[in-house]
Amino acid sequence: MPTTEQNAPIDVPRGLKGVIVTDTCVGDVRGLEGFYHYREYSAVELAESRGFEDVWHLMFHGALPDAAERAAFTVRTAALRHLPADVADALPAIARASALSGPLAGLRTALSLTGASAGFRPLYDLTPDRRRADALAACAVVPTLLTALHRLAQGLEPVEPRDDLPYAANYLYMLTGEEPEPVRARAVERYLISTVDHGFNASTFTARVIASTGADLAACLVGAIGALSGPLHGGAPSRALDTLDAIGTPDRIDGWLREHIGAGERIMGFGHPVYRTEDPRSRMLKGIAQSFGGDLVDFAVQVEARAEALLAELKPGRELHINVEFFAGVVMELCGLPREMFTPTFAAARVVGWSANILEQAEDSKIIRPSARYVGPPPPVPVPAA
Repeated sequence: MPTTEQNAPIDVPRGLKGVIVTDTCVGDVRGLEGFYHYREYSAVELAESRGFEDVWHLMFHGALPDAAERAAFTVRTAALRHLPADVADALPAIARASALSGPLAGLRTALSLTGASAGFRPLYDLTPDRRRADALAACAVVPTLLTALHRLAQGLEPVEPRDDLPYAANYLYMLTGEEPEPVRARAVERYLISTVDHGFNASTFTARVIASTGADLAACLVGAIGALSGPLHGGAPSRALDTLDAIGTPDRIDGWLREHIGAGERIMGFGHPVYRTEDPRSRMLKGIAQSFGGDLVDFAVQVEARAEALLAELKPGRELHINVEFFAGVVMELCGLPREMFTPTFAAARVVGWSANILEQAEDSKIIRPSARYVGPPPPVPVPAA
């Protein structure tokens, strides 16, 4: 990485684009190829051939589990799904307070309370095993918190987690109160696996910045959730479906897209800051959607084709393809998830990737502390009399 004499500041691109800030063994994105990986494995191949618990084990322990390791890891993490009594008692108030903002906003408070209740201590003071134990507990409880907050906001009682169901199936069970059909549970599981990690995105970087201060694990995750909540990061799956709703019918596709692209508006679900080719996650999720079939899927495929053609025509020289959010929204809609739970579901997966990055960052004692260029009025100016 570049160095400067006497630590003098250096200019970097806006948004730190392309700037390497650390080394990682967690995973990476190769945008020009349309490829990303967890550890040494293709993330899409993992989503197609493995369960969520296998990938979770890989992210935390650096290796895929054998049969005995899988069984032990599944039992251990399932036992951690249950909420402490003081956290469960506080959830109705959190749900009421966050009713207008949604479950992701409530999760920030609930997860912070969970960490405090569990006695999470600063990462700086903990052994690697203790850090990992805290991370396992936090990841396991996030789906329970999210589904409880959602149900409470709907006037329903939370559903207790089941230890006999895999991560994704249990998530859908706690959300609906009914054991999901295997095909829908597997579709959601593949989506969850495909979104566990994705390079140094804004929320992952946020988590690592906080971890570099030595703060506790819950503090790192709460910061990451805040970053994910932004519509330019994790808040787009439901907005992509809103776009399909706004277009309405096939005969309106071209007119609607030309109007909004011409006005310089962003078309949600299209474009990515890293990929310059098709997002591999979108390709997989499109296949899942097409396996369900139906009018929504057919319409989404038509909009995708026309949007890419019109973006190429109206914004020549820019590679704008669908990203993960476009067909993610379609798949979640087909699996019965309400739209206000799309981004929270993203968080239920990404919490594992955040935690893997936090654990890695905690091994480095160097705080992340960049600089900014001051461009305000030249100082010093005398302070005027009161």
